[in-house]
Amino acid sequence: MVSLRRLLIAVAVLPLLVSGCTGDPEPRTEPSPSASSPTTSPSTAKPVPRPQERACYRLTYAAAVAPTSDARGVACASRHTSQTYAVGTLDTLVGGHLLAVDSDHVQAQVAATCPRRLSGFLGGDAADLHLSMLRAVWFTPTVAESDAGADWYRCDVIAVASDQHLSPLSGRLGGVLNSAAGRDRYGMCGTDEPGTPDFVRVICTADHTWRAIATVDFPDARYPGTGAARDRGQGPCENAGRGVASDALSFQWGYEWPTADQWHAGQRYGLCWAPD
Repeated sequence: MVSLRRLLIAVAVLPLLVSGCTGDPEPRTEPSPSASSPTTSPSTAKPVPRPQERACYRLTYAAAVAPTSDARGVACASRHTSQTYAVGTLDTLVGGHLLAVDSDHVQAQVAATCPRRLSGFLGGDAADLHLSMLRAVWFTPTVAESDAGADWYRCDVIAVASDQHLSPLSGRLGGVLNSAAGRDRYGMCGTDEPGTPDFVRVICTADHTWRAIATVDFPDARYPGTGAARDRGQGPCENAGRGVASDALSFQWGYEWPTADQWHAGQRYGLCWAPD
């Protein structure tokens, strides 16, 4: 389930259309999470406590994209980079057969459940989440811990600061996207015009010159094709750019549309950008 995890943690790089000009930036390489969980002999494994909801952790980016975690919790009032928003029980019994914790079927359950529950925790709507740098990550026990009786999964929320770096979390995260201040604090911004060599996607608390301002939803059952995907957002993004511009007759705007690969991985929206 590496591809699902990477989709939801990484901030996707999409094809770009800005002010009537097109460009196709090179895809960014993301770190690949470990393909398997560390194991030890079941005879020496010790049961591990079930994670606690609202617990906080000080994780690196690499630790956040790993399938398991042995990090100790820290006080949420101290510096931290992830917070647990949901804990559940794995369903490892299918058709009378007990599946391993690292099986595709078991991991797929968590890959579907944790992202689905994130919006309910953060508040706001789907667009607010897509325009933010907040992402879901999830962890399960190691094979050895599962053999010793651990049957939980843990959903954490992180904020991506920039490529392969996390931003510290602060304040109350529950319902944070319900407020303009929260949406601004964790918003998605850029260091330059999207599609240009100096563009880096960053959290909006960092230095930036552009901001993601709206989404373009794709209700299509199938990928509409590159041309149709590109054309779909031109009008909406131009209107969104005009809406935030100081001069409605002279302004810039940008549009990123999903590629076929991103579509098949689950991304069914594009992003509108404007100078900030």
